[in-house]
Amino acid sequence: MTHERPRALAAQYARWLAALFIAIELVTVAAALMFVLLPLSRRAADDFVGLLVMSAETWVELPPATRPVFEEELARNYHIALRPDMAPPIDTGLRHGFYVYFVERAFERRLGREAFFVAEAGPDGSRWLWTAIESGGRSIGVGFAVARLQTNPLVALGLAALGGALLVGALAWWLARWIAQPISRFEQAAAKLAQGGRPELLPEHGPREITDLARHFNRMALRLRELNDARTTLFAGISHDLRTPLARMRLALEMLELAPDPALLRRMEDDIEQMNRLLAQLLEIARGIATEPAQEIALCDWLQERAQLHAAAAAAAGAALSIRCDRSLRAHAAPGMLARALDNLIGNALRYAPGPIELVAQPAAQSDATPRVRIGVLDRGPSIPADQLDAVFRPFHRVEGSRSRATGGFGLGLAIVHQLASANGWRVALEARAGGGLAAWLEVPAAARAPA
Repeated sequence: MTHERPRALAAQYARWLAALFIAIELVTVAAALMFVLLPLSRRAADDFVGLLVMSAETWVELPPATRPVFEEELARNYHIALRPDMAPPIDTGLRHGFYVYFVERAFERRLGREAFFVAEAGPDGSRWLWTAIESGGRSIGVGFAVARLQTNPLVALGLAALGGALLVGALAWWLARWIAQPISRFEQAAAKLAQGGRPELLPEHGPREITDLARHFNRMALRLRELNDARTTLFAGISHDLRTPLARMRLALEMLELAPDPALLRRMEDDIEQMNRLLAQLLEIARGIATEPAQEIALCDWLQERAQLHAAAAAAAGAALSIRCDRSLRAHAAPGMLARALDNLIGNALRYAPGPIELVAQPAAQSDATPRVRIGVLDRGPSIPADQLDAVFRPFHRVEGSRSRATGGFGLGLAIVHQLASANGWRVALEARAGGGLAAWLEVPAAARAPA
């Protein structure tokens, strides 16, 4: 079974617009014909018949000596001729055109009887029409040159309709292409994106719906680009960080074949534990997109629980955890995901900046209609260079100095926090503290009872 290929959007628009324009043109022509040309034709026919009747009546009333001069003037200025004692023509079935029809009807209204015309050749070979009217007891023939009436309004309307149809076709096709062009660009970009390519971002201008569609597509394309880059970096980092402990384990196994050594066994256990931590963090990233319903969280009590949970690790690292929080603050967030994000920030601070660490909750600056609260982990350790504050959220990205690989970690903690924030619509940011240290902030929606 074969399916007919759908017609292109521009072709559909062109057909609809052409049909609409032609319908409008037909309605306009019909309105002009009915309300302009027909009344004008009737009025002009009445005026012309009045001139013919008046000419015949004037000729009858003039002295015979002046009649030739009058006839000459009529022929020269009005293309009208008079013929005394002409018998009224009979109906021969001859039809003389659109305008003469109105002249015949005007004669009927003025004379009170039917009027018919006969065609004759004029002195110059032109076509003349003759009829007869009663005036002064005589039947006076009146004739006129058909050329003076040949306005051909129907031909003019036909030519106008034909020219309008050609113009409408060209205009409809151009307008349809102009309307469908943004959709065509979107289709090409979407096809390239579906094939795994990197399409150019769409221009965000034009009608509101097209602008919104382009903005959403660009966001999706950038998001997919970031995910693809993160995946590439993730696989590269995994292969790199697993290669070193595997090489050490292979070397230890070869040495154990020669002579058992407890130190080699302990090193292998350390390598296995390192690999286990790496895989655990990778699983943490994999769970980052899981959904969890949001709940109301009393931040002070919740921060106290997180501090108690990390108390042993803080003591081992030589750090001191403290809490600074307004007890009225409440957040509306998924507690499990928020705990995972904050635990990674606390673990990051314990690993790289042992010393005083503050857990802070405070109202966020109002930047939109949704009230938010800020949850921060503030340390006094070495800071991060300003040009790397955004880059550290990429997987396996490590900075130089004390926050390097030498002090532990795989460069995945902040990537996990960034993924959790993106999945829940939170905001995460790092900033250097005055006097030294780093502040890591999470902005989450505030609960309904939170102060503005």
